[in-house]
Amino acid sequence: MCGVTRIAAAAVLAAAVIMSVCIAWAGPDEARQEQARFLLFSTTDIWRQGGYAHGGLLWAPSGLDRDGLVVKLVFGGGLYHYISGALGNIDVRGEQLAAAAMPGWHFVRDKLAVTVFVGPDFQRHRLTPDDPSAGLRGSYLGVRTGFDLWYEPTPATMIAADASVSSIGASYNVRLAAGWRVFDWFYLGPDVQGFAADSNYRQVRAGLHVTGFRTGDLEWSTGFGWATDSDHRSGAYGKLSVFTRR
Repeated sequence: MCGVTRIAAAAVLAAAVIMSVCIAWAGPDEARQEQARFLLFSTTDIWRQGGYAHGGLLWAPSGLDRDGLVVKLVFGGGLYHYISGALGNIDVRGEQLAAAAMPGWHFVRDKLAVTVFVGPDFQRHRLTPDDPSAGLRGSYLGVRTGFDLWYEPTPATMIAADASVSSIGASYNVRLAAGWRVFDWFYLGPDVQGFAADSNYRQVRAGLHVTGFRTGDLEWSTGFGWATDSDHRSGAYGKLSVFTRR
């Protein structure tokens, strides 16, 4: 798990560098404007068979709370393990690097915000030991598309959903969460998620999330629960995200 920790720390550090560059790019006057144009984010995700961390930004020239063009940049890396039948049911360790640059459009209707995006997707997978039968092995360039949704049906409730699909290995990720406001500090509620690296590996999760806890200019989100994968392995997972608007 030390490798997971190193990669997570590297991704968080890189996200912090991006935040600093974007703030400097925006300039002191723009950074103080009421209508933020940049959403910077970083997430670390760890479970029994591996871990992943990613960071990036969402740039909305007309403002994050208005309709208009957006550009989403994401980069990340991590470790994962799966059982290879072709190698005699032994455990294979995978190392992944990924990056995507996706233009899209942001729709805002009162308390509903939806962002749709599509763009090039890069992934690199290194396996130890090498598994010639693996669906993802080496470097790939494909297309990723998806959406992010945030909705507040009432002042005390929220619904969040996001999904993305890549042409690389037919990989996908989908998540749905609901929450109730607790003491006006944060949202708390159930969280379900499913993802696949390719046609040979899938994972489903169910747990709880805490979303919207603020400290200064930073907003925090965390989640924890139970995960089960297509190799019939189960265990706890945990994730931590941090956001800031500029």
